Amino acid sequence: MSLNLTNIHSLCLLRLSAIGDVCHAVAMVQAIQRQYPKLKITWVIGKVEYQLLKHLDGIEFVIFDKSQGWKSYFQLRSDLAGQKFDVLLHMQLALRATIASLAISAKARIGFDRARAKEGQWLVTNHSVEPLATPHVLEGFMGFAKAIGVTDLSLKWNIPVPSTDTEFAQQLIPDDDTTLVICAAASKAERNWLPERYAAVAEHAIAKGFRVLLCGGPAPLEVALADAIEQACSQPLENQVGKTSLTQLLAVLKQASIVLAPDTGPAHMAVTQGTPVIGLYAHSNPGRTGPYTCLDSVVSVYDEIIQSQHAGDIPWGKRAKGADLMALIPVNAVVSVFDSISQRQ
Repeated sequence: MSLNLTNIHSLCLLRLSAIGDVCHAVAMVQAIQRQYPKLKITWVIGKVEYQLLKHLDGIEFVIFDKSQGWKSYFQLRSDLAGQKFDVLLHMQLALRATIASLAISAKARIGFDRARAKEGQWLVTNHSVEPLATPHVLEGFMGFAKAIGVTDLSLKWNIPVPSTDTEFAQQLIPDDDTTLVICAAASKAERNWLPERYAAVAEHAIAKGFRVLLCGGPAPLEVALADAIEQACSQPLENQVGKTSLTQLLAVLKQASIVLAPDTGPAHMAVTQGTPVIGLYAHSNPGRTGPYTCLDSVVSVYDEIIQSQHAGDIPWGKRAKGADLMALIPVNAVVSVFDSISQRQ
């Protein structure tokens, strides 16, 4: 089935989660908007992710609340009742997304190529993007824009935030402050660096004249890690964990001089704001999931770990296993990258 690009008037984008991935998707959807400014775009998105992107221009959002269980699928069908799209961009490899896509009526249903179309995605699509052997997630997403004829795939992000959130961030971090923002927590504890090592980098930054802020969400894991970092640090830190909305956090990351984070959403949020990111990686391949514009400032032990765990050809997206892998990242390697970035500013 060939794709007729002359008859695309409406498009539905299915990408529910997570924060980092929807940040990647914004670059893709805004590339589409530049080429097709009159295209009607509907985005089926997760409840939390919507809170970050709800102010995007030219997009109608339909929230999929996975916490509602099976009711969420019936609600999605109700929300989309009577709507027929010319194109569906099915951009999530998860069984819940495969099932959710059945509620979306579209002539052309574009998914990943057969090698990547897992969780039954290939069963509910009739077109695929170009195969890519070793793509970053963002590059994989850009394949969807390319599949509908977008030629300008340059990376540009415009994620609006309310003026009150911008003012909040500017009061917290004035323009003339040099500030390290540490977003220490990933969604899984095993992907978090040790609190005493975060504290050591914070002490180094303070000695270099930086303010240090701890930022993140209200989850107990994040709050507990921030408390542990504070306790391990010989200098007072400014703890904003759990005290900001997602759009406030985005504005804070824009004001930051440098962001330090493991494989977690705020690292990618910072990328959208043009802020340098030091990424900490052990479990996942930073070439695939690292902060895209800051891959040269990633501190990673992934390659040596994955080579020690697997012989022969290693799949591009293969995760390393182990509860204590992040402990293999030394403080001095992170401090070295911090110094390199700070000297350029």
